[in-house]
Amino acid sequence: MGRRWQRARRAVAGVAVAALASGGLAVAAAAPSAAEQGAASGWTVAGPGGSALSAELGLDADGDLRLAVDRGGAPVLLPGRLGIRTDQHDLTTGLRFTGRTDRTVHESYRMTTGKRLQRSATMREATLTFTGADGARLGVVVRVSTDGVAYRYQLDGPGQVTVEQEASTFEVPTDAKAWVQPYQPSYETERTETTAGAANEAKPATCDGDTCSFGYPTLFAVGGTYVLLTEADVDGRYSGSHLDHQAGSSSYHVALADGAAVTAPGPLATPWRTAIVGGLDTVVGSTLVDDLAPPSQVKDTSWIRPGVDDWSWLSDGNSPGNVDRQKDFVDYAAAHGLEYTLVDAGWQASWVPELVRYARARGVDVLLWFDWNDLRTQAQRDAWLPKVKAWGVAGVKVDYMYSDSQSTFQWYDAILKDTAKLKLMIDFHGATIPRGLQRTWPQVMSVEAVRGEENGQNPTRDIFLAFTRNVVGSMDYTPTWFSRPGRQDTAARELALPVVFESGWTSLGDKPEGFATQPVAEDYLDQLPTTWDETRLVSGGPEQQAAGDRQVVMARRSGDRWFLGGILAGTGDTMKAPLGFLGKGPWLLETVEDTPGADGGGQLRRTVRTVTSADTLTVAAADNGGFAALACPALKGRTDCDEKVVTAPATTLTLDPSSATAAPGTSVAVDARFTLPQGDALHLVHMTVDRGRLPAGWSASGPDVTAGSLPAGKVLDGHWTVTVGKDQPGGTVEVPVWAEYANPAGKGAPPVHVEQVVTVAIPLHGTVYASDQPFLTETNGWGPVERDRSNGETGAQDGGPLTIDGTVYAKGLGMNADARVDIDVQGRCTRFEARVGVDDEVAGQGSVTFTVLGDGRQLAASDVVRGGQPAVELTADVTGVHTLALVVGDGGDGKNFDHADWGLAQLSCAD
Repeated sequence: MGRRWQRARRAVAGVAVAALASGGLAVAAAAPSAAEQGAASGWTVAGPGGSALSAELGLDADGDLRLAVDRGGAPVLLPGRLGIRTDQHDLTTGLRFTGRTDRTVHESYRMTTGKRLQRSATMREATLTFTGADGARLGVVVRVSTDGVAYRYQLDGPGQVTVEQEASTFEVPTDAKAWVQPYQPSYETERTETTAGAANEAKPATCDGDTCSFGYPTLFAVGGTYVLLTEADVDGRYSGSHLDHQAGSSSYHVALADGAAVTAPGPLATPWRTAIVGGLDTVVGSTLVDDLAPPSQVKDTSWIRPGVDDWSWLSDGNSPGNVDRQKDFVDYAAAHGLEYTLVDAGWQASWVPELVRYARARGVDVLLWFDWNDLRTQAQRDAWLPKVKAWGVAGVKVDYMYSDSQSTFQWYDAILKDTAKLKLMIDFHGATIPRGLQRTWPQVMSVEAVRGEENGQNPTRDIFLAFTRNVVGSMDYTPTWFSRPGRQDTAARELALPVVFESGWTSLGDKPEGFATQPVAEDYLDQLPTTWDETRLVSGGPEQQAAGDRQVVMARRSGDRWFLGGILAGTGDTMKAPLGFLGKGPWLLETVEDTPGADGGGQLRRTVRTVTSADTLTVAAADNGGFAALACPALKGRTDCDEKVVTAPATTLTLDPSSATAAPGTSVAVDARFTLPQGDALHLVHMTVDRGRLPAGWSASGPDVTAGSLPAGKVLDGHWTVTVGKDQPGGTVEVPVWAEYANPAGKGAPPVHVEQVVTVAIPLHGTVYASDQPFLTETNGWGPVERDRSNGETGAQDGGPLTIDGTVYAKGLGMNADARVDIDVQGRCTRFEARVGVDDEVAGQGSVTFTVLGDGRQLAASDVVRGGQPAVELTADVTGVHTLALVVGDGGDGKNFDHADWGLAQLSCAD
């Protein structure tokens, strides 16, 4: 349909346009007469307050509904098909208009993350209703704001709704410049610059014949207007989608994930099909995706704390498995005022609580990585999330979802409810793009969905990301790996990335030794916030400059300070940043740039000068270079923009005793002494036994201890009596005692938490199951050792019942060769017994050996046991043994299918 059709629609829709112009909140059009139904074929939805944007809808003679977008009267999106087909109704053609209502929607809300904390948006909304050939009703809700157009479908029928396909199509002029990303649910493919019609010519792996799939968000340049296509408000009611494009065409069709139907209870409102429209500054500054999302589900957000963390895995891949090395990263975070340290894959439950205590006493909180397979089911989440919360972990990073399916979005719904309830922040890695998620669930600090620093460097990619992926939500890019071997950019460009890219948690990628080589960068990062009051695109764009390079300069304001980041891809050039966004009066401007003539590994230099908003910052950038800057009001006597980094002082909390033995029903007296050896006094000090973390049936008597002020050298004493539960089984229990005081950093930082534990040993007695005891050490050939379940797959608690040759065992251990667990049996037990074999889940495959060790000596061993064989009885005399080891070997033919079960696995111990 051409412009003539669109002009005709404006004439037909004059009454509706007038209703919108009235600005009423909910101006409803009367139901059309039969004559009006036959005449009406086009409708306009104009933007608010004289906005240049409008959406134009029309029905053709076949009853096919189409939508186009104009900006300033010029076409941006050509008429594209609308409609939806369910298993019951085809609402893609043969439609008949039945009515329209209009209203103005105003959204005012506050975010915990993002390009701007305080949000306000006004959108004009029209709901047009249609009837299909079989009488079924379709609602099409269209919203137009100053920064874009969005529409969704409403299906108001009762009962279950199964959507098979949408007709939703965006029509883009074929000669429009395009920045597209071949679709994969990880969103880690490279974007390329092309045209809307020629997007398939690179023949990405996501093509099927003449049709190729592209991921959101996708950017187009139509004349002087940019259009960023994406979607908003997706949850478990629906699936995610992507764009399918046929070679040479102007059509980008919305395709549901995996081509699968989605099923939801009616009435159903689909996700918003969203086009952010305007100049580059409008696109970059747009909050439309969040504006379209549901309001926050978390009323109290005081516990949600964005911040900077040091992340050891990128630069030191083995470090997450080494508690001493992780303490180096904690120490670095503490010294530089970073809020967090992130412990990635390889951590052990045996030492994480100790690391958390070490970190929190230094004013640093710990974030903990999880494979989503360990949190996939409700039982897994119920086992792990309260546990890590009790350890004191502040948030989790969950990885490897890699799906846009409806079932995966239902999983997102579930884990978001769980983490909100427990007050755990969360970062999704190996994840889908944000679609307004951070407004609805403000504990989401960041989302990967990007080919970031860990996937190799591509300076051009980084330019594209500023105008595509990072527009729609926080992006976990993990920048600043200065010591990276063979780095392809300069140090100044690397420093600019955490300003150019917004993320609620910014994970710095280098190790302490690497940061130490760039002290100027360290000073800048010490000042870096991760929440912003304002974001501005200062200069640049995704297109190549005349000099052959691409550039972007971004400015973000926190309080009265502006942080600037500029990056360049390609041949070195002069980068210009007009400073018109600064307020009145003089400003101090600190600029960090590469030393002239230095290569990518050179040192950085910082210069300070006074500027005004009329000035332009110019930086001579090297190849793939850049700069970072910081501006603040030039107050009298001020020589720089730095705010002092305040760290937690060293304190001492000692417990007497640090360990004890107590039988069920008996008590332990616990004395605590908390001191500040030197420094300024602590304030609002509070010390207690953490009664909420004692096992059921335990109790603690004695008062909490407080002090409004605790000067250096003064001791705060506490005394409690802890009583062991009468039904407490044998083993060890840690009794936590902590002291908290007001964080000297201020600015809403949480109290500094200093904690120690009394390890109470409860003598083993009677029948004791190995699966109920803590492991001193644990290794396993495939996933974790499972308690009372088979080995299953790589996730924790993902196995089935322990089953050997058809016999099910309620208790026991599931392992995979080669494997070993060590258990403290206190020298109190006399006999170990188990029924061992290969679990039925491997269908007769696998071969293993079982060995029992006592204090390093072999006490019992099996021959090779194969899949499909009956269980073998294995017994051992463990009299006097303190450390019992249960070991599984691979039977001599590798570990494949070696799912080894220790059925029952019980000890007979003294009464």
